[in-house]
Amino acid sequence: MTRMNGRYLVVVGMFLLSLLLYIDRICISVAKSPIASDLNLSDKAMGWVLSAFALGYALLQVPSGLLADRYGPRRILFSIVTFWSALTALTGAAWNFISLLVVRFLFGAGESGAFPGMSRAIYSWMPLRERGTAIGINFSGSRLGAAFALPFVAWLITDYGWRYSFLVLGGIGIIWAVIWWLTFRDTPEEHPWLSNNEKEEIIAGRQGATELESEKLQLKVLLRSQNMWSAIGQYFCSNFTFFFALTWLFPHLKDKYQLDTMEAGWYAIAPLIAGAVGNWFAGAMVDSLYRNGRWNHSRQMPAILGFCLAALGMIGSVYMNTPLGSILMLSIAIFGADMTLPPSWALCVDIGKKNSGTVSGTMNMAGNLGSFLTALAFPYLTAWTGSVNYFFFTSAALNVLAIFFWVKVKADRGLSY
Repeated sequence: MTRMNGRYLVVVGMFLLSLLLYIDRICISVAKSPIASDLNLSDKAMGWVLSAFALGYALLQVPSGLLADRYGPRRILFSIVTFWSALTALTGAAWNFISLLVVRFLFGAGESGAFPGMSRAIYSWMPLRERGTAIGINFSGSRLGAAFALPFVAWLITDYGWRYSFLVLGGIGIIWAVIWWLTFRDTPEEHPWLSNNEKEEIIAGRQGATELESEKLQLKVLLRSQNMWSAIGQYFCSNFTFFFALTWLFPHLKDKYQLDTMEAGWYAIAPLIAGAVGNWFAGAMVDSLYRNGRWNHSRQMPAILGFCLAALGMIGSVYMNTPLGSILMLSIAIFGADMTLPPSWALCVDIGKKNSGTVSGTMNMAGNLGSFLTALAFPYLTAWTGSVNYFFFTSAALNVLAIFFWVKVKADRGLSY
């Protein structure tokens, strides 16, 4: 393994996991119609099914982050990917509303450890100057995975049925888990294939390499931290927007514009690809600003720009009368929402250091409470008001609110601020 290959192969592995994570996650949205038909479920019932995932995912974020910090990302990611892949396969065996609700809740609980575990790996493996790019690549995998899944899973369901589709996807996850266990180590120092030169480079550029960091993170430290509360608030707002793309975007387009399954799938790809590009753009922006000596601005500026674009895109989509116009505005919104991810997760690694799993899990827990509300807000607001517009206005308002959270962030002051 050469000096240039070592840590970047870790990034590739996490990119592939992020890809798989969202393929498994979005397939329930694509399969909504046949599942609802076979199990006799209403839109509100399906809203609860989609929310069950988000609730399980949110509630287990902090415990999974603690486990990643204590036992290392190698062991934890292997275990949770194996677990959630089994639950993916079991989704295809659901026979009624309750069984589907339970399986999707447990599936969400399983996926909860993925990004906290990856954050802990990023702290150990990536020098501070490369964090933004690594995180941007990482999260772009989730968006490309979701985009790829839309037409692929639509085809799989059309030709083979939704039950078989979930079984196939579960098997793919098991394969990733085995490869990760065999090839990854928790730190570069432990890896037998890594050159001494690269080990020294990573250690020298790793934040806190010369600091005493053996203390356990205390709850009161998290609760008193302005940085932590800012991260929590803004991520709630971000996920409220993005989770729409994973849950109701596909059925919304299909129903509003009377599209067939494949046509709706191709339209729904665009915002997700825009999200991947937003991650790459913001990740590069984060690292560029940091290398110019602007640590705090490297986290604040990409996020604030992203939330501005997300608000404009969500409002603009309300006034579009064609699927193409609607997708254009929603692509701007998701591009902006995803611009906030590299600075958000970089901030968690900055302030969490060896407790990055716990800190990022805390932020992600709050964010996915936003996801939980999104999956319910769309069908319920639509039913109460008779229009989908109020959901988009609510999302835009939350994006504006998130800007004020970012103004208060000081990444270089850790959890003490």
